[in-house]
Amino acid sequence: MSVSTHVLDSVAGRPAAGIAVRLFVGEDLLAEGVTDRDGRVRLTEDATAVGTHRLVFATGPWFAEQGRDAFYPEVSLAFVVHEPAEHHHVPLLLAPFAYSTYRGS
Repeated sequence: MSVSTHVLDSVAGRPAAGIAVRLFVGEDLLAEGVTDRDGRVRLTEDATAVGTHRLVFATGPWFAEQGRDAFYPEVSLAFVVHEPAEHHHVPLLLAPFAYSTYRGS
């Protein structure tokens, strides 16, 4: 299974570059990375287990670096892997006081 994400700053209307992202399976850290200048990061190409996974985005430090106040110091998104061979893309639309997500392709 591969896992990737794409973070967009929905207030500024541009990619959110430089956000640290960690991928967990249960409490175990599977992979980590930082969004590139296009707001994207591919966290793993390795096989992983069926079950619940979690992406954790370090949003507080990212907003602080820009001198912007934010409500959420981190965003944690849990998702279930039913088919380990599929690619899982989990985008994050981010604002200082709100966020949303969806299953990407």
